[in-house]
Amino acid sequence: MNTTTTLGCACGTTRIEVQGAPILVSECVCDSCRAAAERLAELPGARSVLTACGATPCAEYRKDRVRIVSGAEHLHEFRLSAAAGSRRVVATCCNTPVFLELKGAHWLSLYLHLWPPATRPAPQLRTMVGDLPDASALPDDIPNLKSHTVSFYAKLFAAWVAMGFRNPKIEVAGKIDA
Repeated sequence: MNTTTTLGCACGTTRIEVQGAPILVSECVCDSCRAAAERLAELPGARSVLTACGATPCAEYRKDRVRIVSGAEHLHEFRLSAAAGSRRVVATCCNTPVFLELKGAHWLSLYLHLWPPATRPAPQLRTMVGDLPDASALPDDIPNLKSHTVSFYAKLFAAWVAMGFRNPKIEVAGKIDA
């Protein structure tokens, strides 16, 4: 069954549709994700995407299974630095972080707060805990992996094969500084 789920920013102006199940649902605690989340939370009206343990929860979706339905003109990219290979895309209508895109990636990491709590996918693992000075404080509710694993990359590679090795481009309206 290939279901379509509609997600939206906090104010509902920017909406996206995702088809089917995500490739993977994870929580990242890398330095980059935590730093970006903290800076984006300082935007006017923004809310933090970090969990209580400081992780950034995301559902990884093939780009060809994500469609912007409305509000594309509000999507702006944020980079931690001009040379950063990853970008976070924010709906500037209400400063809601929408997704993370790594340079050259065929998937998007959609922030889990876009889903209503009752239908939010559950994280399967926490990754990059090696970036933390003390990972012992993390809960053991899901595996806490020091870095990305072969299994993590295998799932992403299998999705790329299924896409015919394509990498659709996701255009945004502009840039923001945070």
